[in-house]
Amino acid sequence: MASLRLCTTLLLFSLLLIHQAESDYMLIQLNTADTPAPSPPPPIDCNGACDARCQLSSRPHLCKRACGTCCARCDCVPPGTSGNYDACPCYANMTTHGGRHKCP
Repeated sequence: MASLRLCTTLLLFSLLLIHQAESDYMLIQLNTADTPAPSPPPPIDCNGACDARCQLSSRPHLCKRACGTCCARCDCVPPGTSGNYDACPCYANMTTHGGRHKCP
């Protein structure tokens, strides 16, 4: 008789645990469904960024063309008229076939 009570108690306890786990899972699913996905950052204005980057260049048309290519691939342009490559590592790592920096 005691073993029957023990089995019944254990069965009820396990069902209670399963029910609690399922309800916790449903709450987690509901909470994650309500949060909207973060929107991607707006695309950069490559023309404006490259105009600012190349304004002091001795060859502005060449500079803007190279900058525009780099901006389109990396979706960023470092601030200022030169340097600051740490702000945009992709921009800094692009090289020509000769191994020189592609991006001004």
